[in-house]
Amino acid sequence: MHRRRTATTATTARTTATATTARTTATTKSATTARTTTTTRTVAAAVGVLFAVPGLAGCGGDGLTPGTAAVLDGWRIPVDAVEARVAALRHAPGGVSADARWETEGPARRAVTELVLDAVVARAVADRGPAVADAEVAAARAEEERRLGGAGRLARALAERGVPAEAIDDRLGRELGIRRLAATAGADADTPAGDAAVRRILAATATALHLRVNPRYGTWDPDRAALAPAARSRPAG
Repeated sequence: MHRRRTATTATTARTTATATTARTTATTKSATTARTTTTTRTVAAAVGVLFAVPGLAGCGGDGLTPGTAAVLDGWRIPVDAVEARVAALRHAPGGVSADARWETEGPARRAVTELVLDAVVARAVADRGPAVADAEVAAARAEEERRLGGAGRLARALAERGVPAEAIDDRLGRELGIRRLAATAGADADTPAGDAAVRRILAATATALHLRVNPRYGTWDPDRAALAPAARSRPAG
């Protein structure tokens, strides 16, 4: 009787341990899936123009399809979105036509740079801590409007830097994210050391996202965290 009870107890213990292991594995898988989903949503939400690319692995060596300006981790920035941003800036006070730098660097290339950076910064922040909250962006916008003397002046100042009115919150959120990234590296974003640290983080994140850019807009320069003109790129307008 004693031996049978001992055997039964051992069997029960093994069964309980197996069930516990299964639950732990399921919980771990669930948590990993949730983290992956949250990060993907963060990248997608950073730029409202990102769309999933079905069957990305079969889309060619660079993952680019017709009508795509850039691809990040299976999400694409469509050419239509780039053209819409440039068009919005051409009609904004102090926009493209008023800024010689835009004519030199290329409005479309600048627009793609802005859209790519929004997604890369959002992913880098999500990988290292909490995302920038909407309330933080709203507070930053209110402060900038107060500092510059109103919403109109803020819109004009950012239009001169290639940011249309509808993308102001994205730009402010990105700047907050950059400061957060510098802080994770123990630096101040306004210092050379902080700037260098952020650029290293963004370069690594762009690589992790398998960033690919349509050659018509140039090539990604990880040191500058911006697009540089391709050697023989055709006009992107």
